[in-house]
Amino acid sequence: MRITVPAALTASHLRHADDAGPAWVAALPGLAERFLDEWELRPDGEPSHGIVALVLPVVRADGTRAALKLQPVTEETAGEALALRTWAGDGAVRLLAADPGTGTLLLERLHARRSLEDVPDVTAALETLTALLGRLSSHPAPASGWRRLEDIAWRMLDEVDAAVAALPRERDRAWLRRCADAVAELVPELAGGHRDRLLHWDLHYANVLAADREPWLVIDPKPLAGDPGFELLPALWNRWDEAVATGDVRRETLRRLDLMTEALRADRRRAAGWTLGRVLQNCLWLVREGDRELDDVQLTIAEAVHTRW
Repeated sequence: MRITVPAALTASHLRHADDAGPAWVAALPGLAERFLDEWELRPDGEPSHGIVALVLPVVRADGTRAALKLQPVTEETAGEALALRTWAGDGAVRLLAADPGTGTLLLERLHARRSLEDVPDVTAALETLTALLGRLSSHPAPASGWRRLEDIAWRMLDEVDAAVAALPRERDRAWLRRCADAVAELVPELAGGHRDRLLHWDLHYANVLAADREPWLVIDPKPLAGDPGFELLPALWNRWDEAVATGDVRRETLRRLDLMTEALRADRRRAAGWTLGRVLQNCLWLVREGDRELDDVQLTIAEAVHTRW
């Protein structure tokens, strides 16, 4: 079967040519054919895709429904198979087979068109996501082969002075400094692997899909070893329209943060500090891309979360 690469996926790879680009897209149909043959898979429906990966629903030779995930090997994707193998289905999609050389994965089939974004009650969705986060982060990160929060945090701190100098608004400069101060206080705790849990690093509602084995399972990790407090920010700013609709975004932000830290039995101050660190990371990305004003949602969250710090 010759697959057709969706135009949107091709466009995405053209925008991110440093990771793979047109050469990988051109080779994708042949890559799919190779693994359909080698792993004895039969296509079973329409493909789906994200920004990077193409996912083909398939059936194995024994009749098991599965999903073939095709993606380039990059810094972000290289650890996915090992993370899924470490979790072994505990809150995450099961890994059935992997080819490290190409980044190709064979995964348990989930319901690709139904995610936690579709749950009407944001509190129920948040409780589900938090429970899954607790299960994932209960696993220690293997000793080697991972990006580590400690290294990422020091690199962020090295960028702060230049980023501050690039920002004309005083509010932006002040909050970048406050977030950096929190990271500078917390990062020594990570020395020597302290609190090195296996983190997902991209745990938002769209990365939690409905499943048959359990009601909900996590997909698409960008694995990182570090403190679970670094995982909380996506749940604060995703579904932001619903936070705005409450009429008090500060109170809603803190309600979400408090719900998560209580359910995880996490030290609230440290979790707040690492959430400020995640805001710092997002803001540094913006400055690196040429933005000269920081995102108001990120700053609003920082202002709220700082009261727990």
